[in-house]
Amino acid sequence: MDDVYVGNAGVDGATNAGWLLGHFMPAGDPRHSAEVEVKWGVHPAGEARSRWATRERRIALLVLVSGRFRVEFPDRTVVLGTPGDYVVWGRGVDHCWYAEQASVVLTVRWPSVPGYRVDPPVSR
Repeated sequence: MDDVYVGNAGVDGATNAGWLLGHFMPAGDPRHSAEVEVKWGVHPAGEARSRWATRERRIALLVLVSGRFRVEFPDRTVVLGTPGDYVVWGRGVDHCWYAEQASVVLTVRWPSVPGYRVDPPVSR
């Protein structure tokens, strides 16, 4: 059945910087979507976004699965410390993040915007 894909987020995400669903998946693949992007982010302690994301064109939801994860905005810092904690931000909201502990986060962004990419994370 070509309309069904079964995988493992950890395995599949490891081959595409954590991204599981979005415009960047091959056309015809059930994971291809122009409406939404989904990422399974596995971040070792001390890993940080390489630079601030600016001029964001999507809405984002980030849910903590495990660990302790900090999301920084220009006017506040949000620390996700209990599994299930989440933060949502809208278009135009600059942000950056830092894994205070080894963390797993699930990110959902919409819409899926071609051509938007940031350098890989860095370890501090």
